[in-house]
Amino acid sequence: MKLAFFQLRRAAVALALGTTAVAGLAQTSLPTAAVRNVTENYHGTKIDDPYRYFENKADPEVAKWMKAHSDNAYATLARIPGRNALLEKIMQYDSATSDRVAQVTRLPGELYFVQRRSATENQFKLYMRQGLKGTDKLLVDPEALEKKTGKPHAINWYLPSPDGALVAYGLSAQGSEAAVLHVLNTRTGKPVGQPIPRADFGGVDWSPDGKALLFNRLRAPRAGDKATDKYQHSQVLMLRPGERVGAARNVFGTVVKSVKIGGAEIPFVSLSHDGRWAFGYVFNGTQRELGLYVAPQAGVLAGKPVWKRVLDANDAVTSLAYSDGMLYLVSHKGAPRSQVLSVKLKSPDLSAAEVVMPASERVVVNVVTAADALYVETRDGNVKRLFKRPHGASGAPVEVKLPLEGSFELSGEGVSAANSSLPGVLVALQSWNSANQYYQVAADGSVSNTGLQPAGPYDMPRGITTTEVKVKSHDGALVPLSIIHRDGVKLDGNNPTILYGYASYGITEEPFYSVSRLAWLDAGGVYAIANPRGSSVYGQEWYRGGYQATKPNTWKDFIACAEYLIAQKYTQPAKLGILGGSAGGILVGRAMTERPDLFAAVIPAVGALDMLRMETTANGVPNIPEFGSTRTEAGFKALLAMSTYDNILPGTPYPAVMLTHGVNDPRVEVWESTKAAARLMAATSSGKPVLMRLAYDAGHGIGNTKKQTLEERADMFAFFLWQMGVAGYQPAP
Repeated sequence: MKLAFFQLRRAAVALALGTTAVAGLAQTSLPTAAVRNVTENYHGTKIDDPYRYFENKADPEVAKWMKAHSDNAYATLARIPGRNALLEKIMQYDSATSDRVAQVTRLPGELYFVQRRSATENQFKLYMRQGLKGTDKLLVDPEALEKKTGKPHAINWYLPSPDGALVAYGLSAQGSEAAVLHVLNTRTGKPVGQPIPRADFGGVDWSPDGKALLFNRLRAPRAGDKATDKYQHSQVLMLRPGERVGAARNVFGTVVKSVKIGGAEIPFVSLSHDGRWAFGYVFNGTQRELGLYVAPQAGVLAGKPVWKRVLDANDAVTSLAYSDGMLYLVSHKGAPRSQVLSVKLKSPDLSAAEVVMPASERVVVNVVTAADALYVETRDGNVKRLFKRPHGASGAPVEVKLPLEGSFELSGEGVSAANSSLPGVLVALQSWNSANQYYQVAADGSVSNTGLQPAGPYDMPRGITTTEVKVKSHDGALVPLSIIHRDGVKLDGNNPTILYGYASYGITEEPFYSVSRLAWLDAGGVYAIANPRGSSVYGQEWYRGGYQATKPNTWKDFIACAEYLIAQKYTQPAKLGILGGSAGGILVGRAMTERPDLFAAVIPAVGALDMLRMETTANGVPNIPEFGSTRTEAGFKALLAMSTYDNILPGTPYPAVMLTHGVNDPRVEVWESTKAAARLMAATSSGKPVLMRLAYDAGHGIGNTKKQTLEERADMFAFFLWQMGVAGYQPAP
C-alpha cells in the first residue's frame, strides 16, 4: 500500500508501454536538445544540470523534442525484421490460456471476488461468483469505460464489504493511478453514492457490519502548492455508503488530536472483525518499518476516536496481524532475518513479548491470521515456505507442505490470503517454470488447487533448465543469481542474454513465471535474474548493504553477475543486455555508466535516473527514507553516487540504450528518462542508438492494457536481439 516505485517483479510485465508506431523520422531531422545549464551548489560541491528545463514537459520545445524522439523510437523498432514475428509469438503464448486471474478475495458463504481478463480482452475486469464452480457475475468493466471516453482505464484496488453486498474500488485513467473511489451494490449492480476523487492510495476497510467505509484521501490541491505537497497530510475518512463526501469524518491522520504523525507519513486504518479494535497504520513513505496506533473500534465508528501509540519505527516491525486480543508481529530488532513475536493488545509491552517463531537462517516475511491459526510466510533463499500455528497452541509454527517449490504472498498483488472469519488461507503459487495457480490451504493442512486459474498449454513448459548459483562480488559477498534457458544451450559465449534486477526497498526477486519469456528462450536467449544487495533475500543486513550510502554495492553486485555469465560462457559483452525498471533504473543505469564496456544494450524502464532531483517531485518525499535527501551532506553524496544522469560522461562509448516511460507516471516523473536520454545522446561516442520510447496513454505501468504490455515486451526483446547482432533482427541498411 506504500507509494513506492513500482516493484518490477515480473520482468517486462509492469513496464510503461507505448502506442502504435507512426511514420518514422529520419535521424538527421531529430531535434537536438539545447544545453541550458543550471549549476547547483550542494554542500560546497557544484553540480551541472544541462537539461533542467526538461522538467517542464509542457514547454513547447520540450514537448516537441519528446514527441519527435518517441516517434523515431517506434519507427526504428518497427524496422527490426523479427519484431512483428516476436510480437505474434508472445501473443500466441499469452492467448493460449483462456483467461488470466489476478486479485482474489474469499468471503464467508463461499463468495469469491476475482479480477479476470480473457484471452481476447485488453484489461482486467472485476467479477463475483458463488462457490468455486459458480458463474462469474461482472461488476466492473474498465473496457466499457474506455469505449465511452476513448481513454484506457484500470482498477487500481478493490475491497468488498464483509458480507459481499457492497464493493469499494478505485478506478483511474491512462496509467495515472489517480484513483477515484466508487462503491457498488453487488446485487443490483448499481452505484452507491457519488464517486470520490483523490483516493490514490486506497487503504480502504469496512466496519464488520458493512455500514461504514474508511479510506485514505489526499488533501485537496491549493493555489501555490508545490509538487512535493501532493502526498502530504493525507487523512483517513469515514463515510456511510451513500452519504455525500462532505459528511465524511476525519478519524485518523494529522488533523486528529490524539495522533502525532508527520505530514509526509501516510495513514491507513483497519478494523478487527470482532468489533473490538481499530488499528491505525503509519507508513513513513517507503520505509519498511511501520508505526501503529490502536483505539477502541466503537469510538472510531462514532467519529470520536481516542488513539494510543503502540509501535514506532524503532520497534523494527514490518508486518503484523491480530486475533482474539493478541497482536502478532514480524520484527527484525535484534534478529536480522526477523522473528515472530506476540503481545496482548490490552498491555502491548514489546519488552515482554512472546517469541512465536524465533530467528533462524530462514527470513520471516509476513504474518496473517485466519479463524483457525496464525500463518507465517518465510523465505529460504528466494523460495517461499508456509508455516502455521493453530490458535491456542504452543510451540513454534509447523511447515505446511506446498505442491511447488516457488513463491507466494500472504498479502500483496495476487491474493487476499486470509479472512479472520474463515479457516485456512488462499495462496497464489508459482515458480520460474510454472504459472500462477490458486491453492486453498485447509485448516487440516491439506492443500488443493481451487481451479480459479485455468491452466494453459504453456503454463508448465518442458525442456527448460533453471540454475541457481551464488556469485562472488567485489568484496566477497555471495550474490544469488537465477539462470533460465532452453535445454541444450551451448556454453560457447554466443547466447543472447538478458540480466534483470531491481534491488531496492528490500524487495526480493522470487521465482515468477512469465509466459512471454518463452519467446526470448525460443530465440536462443538466456534470461538471468539477480538479487543484489538492496533486496532482502538474506534479510535486513542484505537490504541495508545496498541502501543510501551503501547503494554502490547494488550495481557492483550486478556487475559481478554480468561478469559471471561471461566467464561461464553463457554469453559475451557483445551479446549481454541488462534490464531494470523504476528503482531498478538505478541498478542498470549505474552499471552502464560504471562499466559501459560490459554490455551490448541497456533498457531502463520508467527508470529512477536523476536522483539529485527526485525529492523535488510529488513522490520524491515518500522515497527519502529509502534513498536519502540532498539536505544533508551524507544524503547528497549517496544520491550523487546513485544518479545515472549525473554520472554520464562526455566522449564515452556507451552501449545502445532504450529508455521507456509513461508520460502520466505519478511515481517517477517522465523527465528522469528524457533528461538522461538527452545527456546520453550528447555524450556517447559509440555511435550506438539512444532511443526514447514514450507512452502517452500510460504511467508507471500499473493498469497498462494487455496490448500495451505485449507490444513493449516485443520491442524490448527485438531491441536486445538487434543490438546483440542476432540474425533475423538486423534492419536493412
